[in-house]
Amino acid sequence: MSENAIPELEKKIENVVVIGSGPAAWSAAIYAARAAFAPVVFEGAFSGENQEAGTLPMGQLATTTEVENYPGFPTGDLATYLTSALGDERSAYLPPEALESGVRRAIFGPALVELMRRQAENFGARIVSEDVVSVDFSQRPFRLTGSDGETVWARSVIVATGASARWLGLPSETRFKNRGVGSCAVCDGALPRFRNRPIVVVGGGDSAVEDAEYLAKFASKVYLVHRRDALRASKILARRAEANPKIEFVWNRVPEEILGTDEAGVTGVRLASVVGEPTLELEASGVFIAIGHRPNVAFLGGQLELTENGFIKRTVPFRTETSVAGVFVAGDVADERYRQAIVAAASGSCAALDAERFLATSDE
Repeated sequence: MSENAIPELEKKIENVVVIGSGPAAWSAAIYAARAAFAPVVFEGAFSGENQEAGTLPMGQLATTTEVENYPGFPTGDLATYLTSALGDERSAYLPPEALESGVRRAIFGPALVELMRRQAENFGARIVSEDVVSVDFSQRPFRLTGSDGETVWARSVIVATGASARWLGLPSETRFKNRGVGSCAVCDGALPRFRNRPIVVVGGGDSAVEDAEYLAKFASKVYLVHRRDALRASKILARRAEANPKIEFVWNRVPEEILGTDEAGVTGVRLASVVGEPTLELEASGVFIAIGHRPNVAFLGGQLELTENGFIKRTVPFRTETSVAGVFVAGDVADERYRQAIVAAASGSCAALDAERFLATSDE
């Protein structure tokens, strides 16, 4: 008898399994838990392999400092609230600055995710600190295998594994991440360190041009650095950037080293030429890498339909269904456009509601 054919009474089948640990995953878990489904959440493992791949738990907010644009968390002294809400054990996962009493600041990315995690846990979500390494969506109940070798069976699954920013791979880039080096202009561009100072954006596609336009609202100048001599971005975006007096194009160049100090963070960038010209150094308070995102879908083994850019395809407009009935998607793993925490959280609630309706009408 095949393992999928084991009688239901001999194996525990979960109603909802959520894969992921960013805003989309925890929002889905909160809604599913409040609907009395007691969801299981695979939040991932704090492993060297995940660190190397950029897929540590908490998603991209794990490496985000102050989050100023998430509704409900204005700047203030949040230390007492965070400690009381999270307790000593989970507070230990936060950067010390997030718990600094008497200091008014925006909420840190890890603190925001920890609050979501605790909220889901309070409503009855069960958390597994392992990765899902493989799935079988060929028949229901679905089969998921964790990195500890354990098997979980599920009537419905919500995939919210996010997308990882593509980086240049420079040691100096790693050194100054969140100290001037970032990948989300909308998240970080308005921070004080970037205001009225020069900024570098690396890339030549739509995202890079949009980032440059956004950063130009705050910076004294934005250098748009591209390895070619023409943008890959759409013509209308390119024309807008060309007309912006604050944006200066730097063609045929790639970053060779991010410059800075431990005290000041990023102070500039050294650019190598791809056409044999001498190196060029630019003064800058920040460097934003805009060379794309990689959706975290390898564990799916090709069992869900993807878009041409590799993101999970939503088969029903404005909803969260995928190409497999009973499997839903939320957050950046399906979002090629917005990639914002608030959008991911909203899509997580939608996925949980879609899963709830699916289970109510399913005959299994």
